[in-house]
Amino acid sequence: MSSTKERLAALLEQRYGAAQPKPENIIWTPQVDAMLSHKSVRTFLPDALPEGALETMVAAAQSASNSSGLHQWSVVAVTDKALKQTLADTVARTVPTDRIPYLEEAPVLLLWVADLSRGAEITREKGAEPVVFDYLDSFLMASVDASLAAQNAAIAAESMGLGIVYMGLMRNAAREVAELINLPPHSFAVFGMVVGKPDSTRASSIRPRPAQPVVLHYNQYDRGRYRDYLDGFEEAFLDFRTTQNMKPRTWQEAVCESATSMDYMGGREHLRETVQQRGFKLK
Repeated sequence: MSSTKERLAALLEQRYGAAQPKPENIIWTPQVDAMLSHKSVRTFLPDALPEGALETMVAAAQSASNSSGLHQWSVVAVTDKALKQTLADTVARTVPTDRIPYLEEAPVLLLWVADLSRGAEITREKGAEPVVFDYLDSFLMASVDASLAAQNAAIAAESMGLGIVYMGLMRNAAREVAELINLPPHSFAVFGMVVGKPDSTRASSIRPRPAQPVVLHYNQYDRGRYRDYLDGFEEAFLDFRTTQNMKPRTWQEAVCESATSMDYMGGREHLRETVQQRGFKLK
């Protein structure tokens, strides 16, 4: 086996674990290689982003598909250390921790915004009311577009040797976050993304994913098939947690906790109220 094939085989083993079946017909391209190498980074150097890195990420984000060409998203780049610290302190109060080190360490926090504010203003300037924005699909469409843009930006960042980690925690304090970054009505920070140069002395590992039959269905949803692959994924899941010095628990325990613990919500149980106050009626 060539060194390239060995490296790619090793990459698939990291992504799926030793005990799980792996796809044998991956079409390897540089882009696929980069995406399968993705890992969340939570240890950063304090170095500023390279000149042009942020603009490159935003160009990649703007190249993502977006609904009807309406461009209903924005991104707020938080580079001011004092503001970033205030945001870190704000969301840290919603979880059982005093601080969020990786948010404090990294030079930039990107807040990805579902943004109908431009559309609302343009519509009213033309003498009409944006009544369609009152419906759930408008909020969902803007949130999806923000997510697609952010993922493109993440891939661009990693191609430049940077690391990222998404922060759904920003929704825990959605109202405070919106106020701190002066969001207009009809806009909402869907999530954050911490960006910076990874600290190689504290490197993370690739987190395994379930075998493809757990998520891949052909023509019709095959209910219950995932159960045939749970044991293999649980082994990979436990191995990852062990190597990362995390407390031992199963993936199924994690799923159950996320579905039953209000502590897991961390304030997001009030999200509908906040979103509606920001102008999304969610009819």
